[in-house]
Amino acid sequence: MRLRSKILLLAILPLLASLALIALAVLQQERALAQREFAMVERAYMDARRSELHNYVVLAASTVMPLYERRRAPGQGDDAADREQALRLLASLDYGPDGYFFVYDLQGRVLMHSRQPELVGQNLWELRDPEGRPTIQRLIAQARAGGGFVDYLWQQPSAGKMAAKLGYVVAFERWGWMMGTGLYLDGMQATLQQLEREANRNIATTLLWIAGIAAFGIALISVCGLALNLSEQRVAENKLRLLARQVQQSQEDERARLARELHDGISQGLVSTKLLMEASAEGGKPGALAQALRLLEDSLVEVRRISHRLRPALLDTLGLPAALQHLAQEVEDASAVPVAVRIEGAEREVAAEAKTALFRIAQESLTNVVKHAQAQRVELVLAFEPRGLRMTVTDDGRGFDPQAVHLDPERGIGLRNMRERLATIGGRLSIHSEPGHGTQIEALI
Repeated sequence: MRLRSKILLLAILPLLASLALIALAVLQQERALAQREFAMVERAYMDARRSELHNYVVLAASTVMPLYERRRAPGQGDDAADREQALRLLASLDYGPDGYFFVYDLQGRVLMHSRQPELVGQNLWELRDPEGRPTIQRLIAQARAGGGFVDYLWQQPSAGKMAAKLGYVVAFERWGWMMGTGLYLDGMQATLQQLEREANRNIATTLLWIAGIAAFGIALISVCGLALNLSEQRVAENKLRLLARQVQQSQEDERARLARELHDGISQGLVSTKLLMEASAEGGKPGALAQALRLLEDSLVEVRRISHRLRPALLDTLGLPAALQHLAQEVEDASAVPVAVRIEGAEREVAAEAKTALFRIAQESLTNVVKHAQAQRVELVLAFEPRGLRMTVTDDGRGFDPQAVHLDPERGIGLRNMRERLATIGGRLSIHSEPGHGTQIEALI
């Protein structure tokens, strides 16, 4: 995976993880808030319904209370007529399609039921709801206990099905009655379902917002990464163009130097030799042949020198250590800067590409020392280590700032060439230098 891709992933993954945690936290908080809201609405609804039921029963009881409290004189008969009139009054009271009163005796027989008259006269003492609870027994027990609320299941007249109901009952002990009314709770269920739908809709909207923010963040990071990639690519292309020009210029400079050396050295020597040999053949100059031989010998030395600079034969015949020692001797002879060479470890055969790379790095390093370092002493160490080769070139010259040279496209082409040459064969180049404290070039393969 490319470094840019890893950087993008390192930017995107924490963003997605953070947004996922935020979404989870928001989801839990909204669900907890919805549950608290449901409980609050349910509590308020039930309190309102209890107050309403209590008021209905108080109103109904006040309607029949004059009949219940009336005492007949002896000989005027019992109060059966009052009870019948009370039942008719209660049957006439209603408040909506499912709001009605009912009357049972304390043994569970139905005395009045305005919405289900077919139940009148039936004994429902053993009646149980779908959950197995004795409905009428619970209502009568609550009435005998002084009245109060009872929740139970009963058939809803308007819907024709069983529904949850909250009832309020009181007892008329002298008549042996249990009178009460109830409210179905389907309205509360509908309200809670509506609240749940709204809560789910709010949660979905919040999650969509978070998803939109995540998509926007990813798009923004991708655009920034693309812009950075394009910017780095343009910088890299500019550096490559500059490097190509520098390499081409270096090649042209090397060709020009070789041309000058061939023209000024070998070519002139061969021309002089030709003239001397012609003069000797004509018998005009004694000793011309010996002088021609000396010029030929000088030309051969020059050819060997140029050939050695292009690629030393010692590198292929005697190996890297001998080639480095010969190179150090040449630099010392040409510049008067002493170059000490030290070989560490047991010598062994080195691959051709490794020999060439280390030799060129040593050549470039020593050339830089002679040109720029103003050094008094140079040490070249070649170490044969168990896991590879390490070569260091250390001088006591004036040093430089490696970071500044690396950032300046006009400088450091030799250092970049050394680094790239090593990188192609899996090696690594380290540069340690400070202004005024010398320089150490370390090549590791």
